[in-house]
Amino acid sequence: MLVLVAPGQGAQTPGFLTPWLDLPGVEDRLRALSAAADLDLVHYGTDADADEIRDTAVAQPLLVAAGLVSAAALGAVTPGAVAGHSVGEITAAVLAGVLDDTAALTLVRKRGLAMAEAAAITPTGMSALLGGDPDTTVAHLEKLGLTPANVNGAGQIVAAGTMEQLAALEADKPEGVRRVVALKVAGAFHTRHMGPAVDTLAKAAQELTPGDPKITYVSNKDGKAVATGAEVLERLVGQVANPVRWDLCMETFKELGVTALLEVCPGGTLTGLAKRALPGVKTLALKTPDDLDAARELIATALDSAADAAGANA
Repeated sequence: MLVLVAPGQGAQTPGFLTPWLDLPGVEDRLRALSAAADLDLVHYGTDADADEIRDTAVAQPLLVAAGLVSAAALGAVTPGAVAGHSVGEITAAVLAGVLDDTAALTLVRKRGLAMAEAAAITPTGMSALLGGDPDTTVAHLEKLGLTPANVNGAGQIVAAGTMEQLAALEADKPEGVRRVVALKVAGAFHTRHMGPAVDTLAKAAQELTPGDPKITYVSNKDGKAVATGAEVLERLVGQVANPVRWDLCMETFKELGVTALLEVCPGGTLTGLAKRALPGVKTLALKTPDDLDAARELIATALDSAADAAGANA
């Protein structure tokens, strides 16, 4: 079974969309997505520097747009399941048929602006912890007043909180943690600090009419498959102030029998986690158009294996 996944904030790098503009139709679609977001995504994906695209209100629409144009470049693909990390859940919602392009870009732009405004209230940030026992790490974070905002599996937890709390973490790492790496994000996402953004996003969601997922949609909240568009939208709203449980998403992938995982542009982060947490699963990160042939080969192999399994069970 093939699962298609979309990365979250922090995956973007300056100029990462430049090679994609050489593909027929990509620039036109990016212009249409830019209109929906009221943001020049072509500029931000090609010419903008690292500081410009670190802005939450820019990064989030940019990542969703990148995921959509790269997925479209694969051609007609029907994966067994889709999921996204943090803002990547909005990309996944489009791939599952829950939202259309316009609704997704309108929503993600409001999400980014609301989260940026919430982050401006108190100086906050996030740091990745590598290694260590998850239970020990979480207990230590809670002692310091920090939130385990991303439980990513494969020995990685992301802590979020005030800058003072993160400084205390640097000085007092949990037992077994090898490194604490400050992330280039603008706030403590997926924590109580994002509470004001939830209210804004809830109002924005009321203006949308979601469809039910056409393929299995796996939620960050608890790794569960969500059956209705209304629940997908409700979870998208709540997740901005609640931890991302990517570890549970990967457990669900195992239960579904995943054999291949493909990460849309700008891929790399989620495939890295999958290589460690899902041994035996073939992975590929879609970074540039040069990866498309390998991606199509991975898709064909996964679909052939699924067809063979279905025939054997018939």
